[in-house]
Amino acid sequence: MAHTRCYLNGVLTDHEFDVHRLSEHLEEPGAVVWVDLCAPDIDELELVAEELGLHALAVEDAVHPHQRPKLDRYPDHSFLSAYAVRLDSDTGELVTSEVAAFLTRRALVTVRKDDSFDIDAVVQRWDSSADLAKHGVAFLVHGLLDYVVDGHFEAVQALDEQIEALEDQLFVPSARQADVQRRSFELRRSLVMLRRVVLPMREVVNTLLRRDLDLVDDPMAPYFQDVYDHVLRATEWTESLRDLVTSILETNLTIQGNRLNIITKKVTSWAAIIAVPTAITGFYGQNLPYPGFGTHYGFDVSTASIVVFSAVLYVLFKRKDWL
Repeated sequence: MAHTRCYLNGVLTDHEFDVHRLSEHLEEPGAVVWVDLCAPDIDELELVAEELGLHALAVEDAVHPHQRPKLDRYPDHSFLSAYAVRLDSDTGELVTSEVAAFLTRRALVTVRKDDSFDIDAVVQRWDSSADLAKHGVAFLVHGLLDYVVDGHFEAVQALDEQIEALEDQLFVPSARQADVQRRSFELRRSLVMLRRVVLPMREVVNTLLRRDLDLVDDPMAPYFQDVYDHVLRATEWTESLRDLVTSILETNLTIQGNRLNIITKKVTSWAAIIAVPTAITGFYGQNLPYPGFGTHYGFDVSTASIVVFSAVLYVLFKRKDWL
């Protein structure tokens, strides 16, 4: 079922009306309409396209999923594609929700690919700033982009917290290295996906701010500029996190190498200590006469030699921090 709204001179006059009444509302001077379609087929979308004169290529892009974030300009309207994102803190996976939008002078048509895009949150933003509704389509587009970009910013912040927690695990001796490595790659993969979504939004919002598009008037320009500032901050944050994840992977490898060196030193030190009694008992185990052979003092000398030399090696290795 399509969600619809009609604003007349900045006042909400009708909502949840049938799509077939779209042209009826547009006949009223000063009317601005919003139509939302969730996972429509080509026939449902073409009905709206005929009413608003939407380009066939834009309609085709709205139906097919996995479009890149972009803003395409056509003679009578523009086509917007964007993604809302959410980070699953348990799995570290980035969940994306694709939305397409047609921007005309008096109408906004949003096309969601599935129910995962929370269109009710967008409607709440419109209702919370109803005093801006007099600015028409620019008001509707701002609410949509503000929700999407804020989601990007929250996802970047959540990734930052996850990466900081991962940094703390690097120097925990009891931490399993396999879990740390797997978590590192999961967060890195999510960060790459987020980067693909966030970076193009800079160009999208910047294009909307251009005066030749005639969409954003002077009173709405500061609001779009605020969204653009959020896009820049999310972009810069994403780039810094990308370098941070790379450094975590490199640090983890370095720590593993250092731990391996420490283990090697310890094993070598204990092997040297064990070699002393092995050598002495091997010498006194010869089947030949030697000083002290067959006497008690020979046993005492060999035992004392083992204890003394082993203790000397232990103290020496301990001072060198090999044990």
